Amino acid sequence: MRELSLHILDIAENGIDAGAHLITISVREEREKNLLTITLEDDGSGIAKEVLEKVTDPFYTTRRTRRVGLGLSLFRETSRRCDGRFSVTSREGEGTLVKATFRRDHLDLPPMGDMGGCITALIAGHPEVDLRYSHRVNGEEFYLDTRDIKKDLEDVAIHEPKILKYLGGMIRKAEARLRAMT
Repeated sequence: MRELSLHILDIAENGIDAGAHLITISVREEREKNLLTITLEDDGSGIAKEVLEKVTDPFYTTRRTRRVGLGLSLFRETSRRCDGRFSVTSREGEGTLVKATFRRDHLDLPPMGDMGGCITALIAGHPEVDLRYSHRVNGEEFYLDTRDIKKDLEDVAIHEPKILKYLGGMIRKAEARLRAMT
């Protein structure tokens, strides 16, 4: 995948397919350590132990619609190619945690991509699922929790086009501010 946001979108969708009610997406940039960490956690059905060993094999999938499962394997390979580490931990009935690290200045590190589009696509497609998204660069952080937004909206649906446009713009502004930090 050409952008990290597309990996994030794919893995979040996996969590939603597993029955998650809450997806937590965390991006951490530690510039002094030259490290980027992306973590996705869900409260879905989790992954059985015997399946967990196979989830990063591109030729293994639990889906019936296709014979390959490239999402986690591609994310793992992107992390490894960028001198990083990758892990998937899961407990049946409790959820899954995916963590990938990358060397920030690695030549092969894909751009972050459009996180505003990623988050709003998840909200639009699954308004019943709650999302927590945070992006921290050193001490500065942007944080969004759809549970808080839904409370503030009261009778307006979070997946209304005007709301999605506003949220996407808000995320893009925050991401631009974080990118501009030295």
